[in-house]
Amino acid sequence: MTLFSYLNRAFNGFPSSSKLLVVFSLSSGGLVAYSESQSSSAPKNTELEKLPKKKKVVVLGTGWASISFLKDLDISSYDVQVVSPRNYFAFTPLLPSVTCGTVEARSIVEPIRNIIKKKKGEIQFWEAECTKIDAANKKVSCRSTIEANMGKKEFSIDYDYLVVATGAEVNTFNTPGVKEHCHFLKEVEDAQKIRTSVIDCFENAILPGLTEEERRTNLHFVIVGGGPTGVEFAAELHDFVHEDLAKLYPMVKDKVRITIIQSGDHILNTYDSRISSFAETKFARDGIDVNTGCRVISVTDKEVNMEVKATSEKVSIPHGMVLWSTGVATRPVVKDFMDQIGQGKRRVLATDEWLRVKGCEDVYAIGDCATLVQRKVMSDIAAIFKAADKDNSGTLIVEEFQDIIDDILIRYPQVNLHLQSQHLSSVTDLLKDPQGNARKEVDIEDFKLALCQVDSQMKSLPATAQVAAQQGTYLSSCFNKRELANFQPEGPLRFKSEGRHEFIPFRYKHLGSFAPLGGEQAAAELPGDWVSVGRSTQWLWYSVYASKQVSWRTRVLVVFDWTRRYIFGRDSSRI
Repeated sequence: MTLFSYLNRAFNGFPSSSKLLVVFSLSSGGLVAYSESQSSSAPKNTELEKLPKKKKVVVLGTGWASISFLKDLDISSYDVQVVSPRNYFAFTPLLPSVTCGTVEARSIVEPIRNIIKKKKGEIQFWEAECTKIDAANKKVSCRSTIEANMGKKEFSIDYDYLVVATGAEVNTFNTPGVKEHCHFLKEVEDAQKIRTSVIDCFENAILPGLTEEERRTNLHFVIVGGGPTGVEFAAELHDFVHEDLAKLYPMVKDKVRITIIQSGDHILNTYDSRISSFAETKFARDGIDVNTGCRVISVTDKEVNMEVKATSEKVSIPHGMVLWSTGVATRPVVKDFMDQIGQGKRRVLATDEWLRVKGCEDVYAIGDCATLVQRKVMSDIAAIFKAADKDNSGTLIVEEFQDIIDDILIRYPQVNLHLQSQHLSSVTDLLKDPQGNARKEVDIEDFKLALCQVDSQMKSLPATAQVAAQQGTYLSSCFNKRELANFQPEGPLRFKSEGRHEFIPFRYKHLGSFAPLGGEQAAAELPGDWVSVGRSTQWLWYSVYASKQVSWRTRVLVVFDWTRRYIFGRDSSRI
């Protein structure tokens, strides 16, 4: 009989609730331990079945919005699954730097599994693309992006809550030749392709037997779109050419030309006009051509054809490489989802102020794939007046209006924007008569007249990383509270009296925008109508972008790349 068989028989007589540990010391110096524990307090299967089942949350995407959502989400109440065709998060504001080797591609990406492992493995990740959202059955269909012997595997996932954060794709406006002959700059792979293409243009330009015109054509870099991405790439390319490539290709350095084509009247037209003017002046001094008021009508392998909007003149310019950077468009899977839920006529997925998709229960959308549609004040004007008129007199006095001011400012952010635009210090200033005198009381018609201009301040949020990150953080806070509060976001007023203060509508807070312009100079639009330009702003840009990295690993790598560029210059190899 073995030792363990003997022990098992010997201890069979002990009560089931007892715990026993026996340790034997062997001559070889080792230890043998035998223990038996059968506690009557252990939960039975029936008790386990009574435990509340976690709600299943499916997140589509690994961009700014989804990562911010996952980092702050309390997963103790949720079973979280993430689906994305890329298994990393990319710090997209530095993509222009990757195109010219100022920063390496691996320095701005963080594997998604490094991020979710901080949640102790309770978040599952599937490297696949979502091919269809079935809102009626609460299911998403997916297809693996990994080529295997059996092909790309397809599967489906059920959900209780769905968070759509798939981002957007480049908007070509159906311009002929764009997809075939232009580069885009939305993904890390795009930046790597551009980097290779820039070097190829220089290598082709120095081949023997070419005419001077052919060399100039090879070295003509055209950027369609004068927004932040296009401007930053033009600045990076200018520095790359004059600081590094001019030393390696001295025979063609004078033949390089950079052209920006902008349909609007100014580049960086979403920024303060002072920044636009500074950027245009600097580019003119650097020799970067800026063609404003021009619309591209087609692109071929050799030319960009455009129309001058003021004169309707058709102009063709030769190119060696074209970057298309003119805004974003909805991805096909999101467009199909919009058709299902009655939003097919819209250009982008619409959500309410709580980031919940309009017309679809338990589906939320954040980031570039969606737009927030605020509720209009004039739609609820009667309800607001009734809530304020506590004595049902048919008129409002200032004291009655002041009682609901806080709720109005929370529910309708456009009211505060209107006050700022009109330089008014208080909401009660809206109730003054045309001569600026304070009224003692107003009726419903005067009330409508006072607020009739407020809704004109409603604007769509920009498709930026800053907006997406704030939306992800906000939505995670709502999910963390929704099990503790009654989630009833509908209704125009009285958040505090109905528990809705737990779910204050999303409000974007602009923290500033940067525009690196090359030559160690940058422009910044800061809160409080502050504008900063010059070298000091470039150092501020360095510090902010380093601090906003998603991990210490990428933070160190990015700073190391900047330092390496100062000491050794940019890498011009074709890899």
